[in-house]
Amino acid sequence: MAPFPLALAELMGHWGQYIVYLLIGIAFGFALEVSGFANAPKLAAQFYFKDMTVLKVMFGAIVTAMVLIFLASGLGLLDFSLVYVNPTYLWPGIVGGLVMGVGFILGGFCPGTSLVSAAVGKIDGLIFVLGVLFGIFAFGETVGFYEEFWYSSYLGRFTIPEWLGLPYGVVVVLIVLMALFMFWGSEQLERIFGGRDLSQEPKWRIYAGAGLLGLAVLVAFIGQPDTAEKWARIEATEMARLDNREVQIHPAELAKTMTDDTLRTIILDVRPEADYNLFHLQEARHAPLAQLPALLDELHDAPANTVVVVVGNDETAATEVWRYLRAESVRSAYILEGGINNWLRTFGDETFVAENALTGVGDDQLAFRFPAAIGSAYPFAAPNEQLAAGLTYTPKIVLEVKRGPGGGGCG
Repeated sequence: MAPFPLALAELMGHWGQYIVYLLIGIAFGFALEVSGFANAPKLAAQFYFKDMTVLKVMFGAIVTAMVLIFLASGLGLLDFSLVYVNPTYLWPGIVGGLVMGVGFILGGFCPGTSLVSAAVGKIDGLIFVLGVLFGIFAFGETVGFYEEFWYSSYLGRFTIPEWLGLPYGVVVVLIVLMALFMFWGSEQLERIFGGRDLSQEPKWRIYAGAGLLGLAVLVAFIGQPDTAEKWARIEATEMARLDNREVQIHPAELAKTMTDDTLRTIILDVRPEADYNLFHLQEARHAPLAQLPALLDELHDAPANTVVVVVGNDETAATEVWRYLRAESVRSAYILEGGINNWLRTFGDETFVAENALTGVGDDQLAFRFPAAIGSAYPFAAPNEQLAAGLTYTPKIVLEVKRGPGGGGCG
């Protein structure tokens, strides 16, 4: 996705990326410090409704980042599917939030702000950091007793728009409206409980809120790109790879990949179910185009050493699915050259091929007759390493850089 197609390590180099991380960390810590987040009494004052700086700064940062992310996504500058979203474990998350909330009230810090306080030399912040480290150690030593609960109610990459069944842009506007109401309400609480004179507050905050709402409405108006729009943005580059036969891998290369312990191979068989039941490769999954949206989260979250290979009878249906996967930013995706028909010609038993080859079959049709629908039980469904080793082909598989998980926020 233009204009940021490469990972930071590729753009800045190995050590250059750490300089960027350091600068971002310094800027974030500075922002927290100047906002008073190193001061435990100031942080605790929000629970007495006297000083709501924590809510306004943190929630303001969250909604600003949200608007900019989805604006960039709508303009094609960012692929939101590649932005790491913490997986949802509903009940463990609720319990963890309560534990952290109680700790925040009692100690006056959350983990992030305690680091800021310790960094500027405050004793209470340092003690809180030591408590956090002890808690991490205690959790690691005891998680085995409640591990089943810890991994329960897993919802995966679950977002508010998915929960509400609303477009992302509409949810962005609703959340910004909620934030503005909370900002107004927090100022009223500060006026009532903290004696704050709102007439002395800067007027620019009103204009900033109006500007943020305006950007949110723009996000809703632009919308988020669908698969066809995503493909249009990368079509020139990806079609060149298709035309140059850079993504169509020889059956022998797939066979080698399937037996390579350093790689995780996901084979997506996109043929009709009847053909799949007749014969399919070992560990291949039946995944026609209509079922692919449900697999995207799994494919995006797959380890960096994952290779995705799309298999059809020939290449027509497989190419369509490959285009979909690339538009949806699935990394290291390839097409089996010539499909299952070519696999059978390469690895099939000579007698089987001679006796069961069909003539006059149409495009992307199975070119062999099978005496029984036993799927991968045929011996040539598994890779023949000895035969593959004797075949000549040009290796094409190159693992693409995969984004890693990130974190943020108060914790």
